[in-house]
Amino acid sequence: MKIHILTIGRLKDGPMRQLAADYADRITKAGPQAGLRSLQIREFDEARASNSKQRKSREAEIILAALPAASIIVALDETGKSLSSRNFSSQIGKWRDNGEQDLVFIIGGPDGLDHDLVKSARQTIAFGMSTWPHQLVRVMLLEQIYRATTLLLGHPYHRD
Repeated sequence: MKIHILTIGRLKDGPMRQLAADYADRITKAGPQAGLRSLQIREFDEARASNSKQRKSREAEIILAALPAASIIVALDETGKSLSSRNFSSQIGKWRDNGEQDLVFIIGGPDGLDHDLVKSARQTIAFGMSTWPHQLVRVMLLEQIYRATTLLLGHPYHRD
């Protein structure tokens, strides 16, 4: 299964970019052993519309155009369900075992994701009840994907 992250906004040079690159590298190295063939991260510019609703709508169009055919879409949104790391890993494992080819995580920009895009997702998850900057969410997502990979491999990275 291929993992894709489609995100609005770009990481600037600095600690978050370095941390994201480190987790992406770890996933790329360990993923194939866990049946996760590749990781692709695509960044898109924030829309320049005059209001939040229009920006989110335009960003949704960009994301929808970039989706692989027949992919499983997971939206990261503050209205989503919080999952434990084990449950997150288990869900990825189920999709992998069901023969899914593309798993796409979507991260919105500063305004969040378009409501219709969130509704179209197979699953919507949140990293707790707090609102997080979209750049930090990317790092948190990459860490959780790496953690899921190690759980699927039985590696001791995760401790209960």
